[in-house]
Amino acid sequence: MRVISGTLKGRRLRAPAGMATRPTADRIKESVFNILGGSLQAKHVLDLFAGTGALGIEALSRGAASAVFMDQAKAALSAIRYNIRELGLEDRTRVIHWNILKNLNCLISERDAFDLVFMDPPYEINAVAPTLAGLLSCGALSSGACVVIEHSTREPILRTMGKLTLRDQRRFGKTLVSFMDTML
Repeated sequence: MRVISGTLKGRRLRAPAGMATRPTADRIKESVFNILGGSLQAKHVLDLFAGTGALGIEALSRGAASAVFMDQAKAALSAIRYNIRELGLEDRTRVIHWNILKNLNCLISERDAFDLVFMDPPYEINAVAPTLAGLLSCGALSSGACVVIEHSTREPILRTMGKLTLRDQRRFGKTLVSFMDTML
């Protein structure tokens, strides 16, 4: 795994050992960022179910102002902290150990609202809808924020959910990547 573009292009990322973390494939990551385009400058990013932190780190490499990484697995959190330290991103990042499926109340006190959210929950546990509901209820999204969700084709996304509207969806084998925009 590596950073694809930006100031950190080519830098390698550490992943936790074992099969508990499913890193986003480079071709999916590259497609996601091509779809997002150059709209990352000065954005505040939230990386949920962050795993290795690859999506948030890629956003930082491409000009995002800050990133918050959240996961529950200790091995993933260790890998994220290692990657952040090795890439010199400590001053622009924060790592939160949290059970995302319970709620996202830990984000209520965030200073900056998030402009871009990456969600890559484990497949087949029906985590997408409750996580989106938690994201909406904690009030951490900026007006016009984009939520990018990597999920199984067997876990469909509704066209609208609260103030989120499905803008685009791309299929990569058994994986769907859905782009939802907020209407706050």
